[in-house]
Amino acid sequence: MANSFRSIKGIRLRRNAISADADRCHARIVLELLREREFRSIAEVRKALGLKPKQFEAAIRLLKKKKLLEKVATSGMRAASRQGILQVRGDCGYVAAVDIGGTNLRMVVADMAGTIVGKWRGSTVGASSPAKVARLIQKGVKWILRQAGLRPDALTAIGVGVPGVTDSRNGVVLLTSYLGGWKNVPLRRLLEEKLEVPAVIENDVRLGAVGEHWRGSARGVDDFVFLAIGTGIAAGICINGALLYGPGCAAGEVGYLIVPGTWEGHVAEGNPGALESAIGGEGIRAHWQQATQRGYGEALNNLTATEIFDRALDGDERAKRVLDRSAKILAHAVYDISVVLNCSLFILGGGVGINAVLRDATESVLQDYSQPARPRLCLSSLGPDAQLFGAMRLALDAAEKRMGIRA
Repeated sequence: MANSFRSIKGIRLRRNAISADADRCHARIVLELLREREFRSIAEVRKALGLKPKQFEAAIRLLKKKKLLEKVATSGMRAASRQGILQVRGDCGYVAAVDIGGTNLRMVVADMAGTIVGKWRGSTVGASSPAKVARLIQKGVKWILRQAGLRPDALTAIGVGVPGVTDSRNGVVLLTSYLGGWKNVPLRRLLEEKLEVPAVIENDVRLGAVGEHWRGSARGVDDFVFLAIGTGIAAGICINGALLYGPGCAAGEVGYLIVPGTWEGHVAEGNPGALESAIGGEGIRAHWQQATQRGYGEALNNLTATEIFDRALDGDERAKRVLDRSAKILAHAVYDISVVLNCSLFILGGGVGINAVLRDATESVLQDYSQPARPRLCLSSLGPDAQLFGAMRLALDAAEKRMGIRA
């Protein structure tokens, strides 16, 4: 009898756990939908979700219990919607999103509805040690909260993007050529000790992919590549709605790809890869300088990649040759990645990648590559803020976990 009782009790506990997981899942769906859209009635929310009445009611109860949701009456409501409307309680907590660059640091603080309440920017020049960067982030958080009239303990989580190979599971920056060459830096631990809230650490390009998936060009698309082309080149890869890492957390380091038109020699540690050397910002500039050794003045010799592409659009033949070479190499890289991953959408970001002239020229080359499917290119709709939105998304996830909405 005792064994039977324990067995029945175990079954009930498992059923309760499954039920609780389902409630949390439905609650997150409700929360995300209300962040993205406005509704005229509670009935309209339930219809949009397609949940059964009991599932919907359980999700609403959980969100209200956690003080994440409130019912608001509106004036002039029709009889069918007198029950009021639901909205996320933004003031129940705040999250910080940080993008650490080689020379500067950008930060925003948002409420739980995903509305930005403040911004801050600081310089990492001369302050690139892990301890100094952690103090800089703490300074920025305090400043934004103070300017927004919020208490210091209003912060519930923080998400941080770092330019380098990052072990997001353990919150460790494994390697970056920026920030004084950090290696094996436990950034999550440093920030959690400073701020006393959960911290999420992620590679900045992967955060760009998260941001585009949440609020950018990849909304509703679960298989895509966010290709960031600036001084360096890297990719944030999303497969079945999840980021791809690889066993060494180095998936997406496509700057090392060797495609037609790139250098095929050995790459020494710490040096840029073949693709990055060819069509990263400095690679394009170097090719331009080789093409203009004679006939152009010093000012034109030092143009940026974007300025070179603009000259190509204006009819400069040498600039057009540089553009055509860059577009051909990029098209080969995109095609090869698409064949391996079976991703049809590539989002171009970064200071060089977001250039529409380069995108159009690359698409022209891709017209000749349609088997098994032609990759589609589009520009990042979030631009340089893609990483910040990605950091915000992960910080909101961490805050929801802290509140019991996520397992």
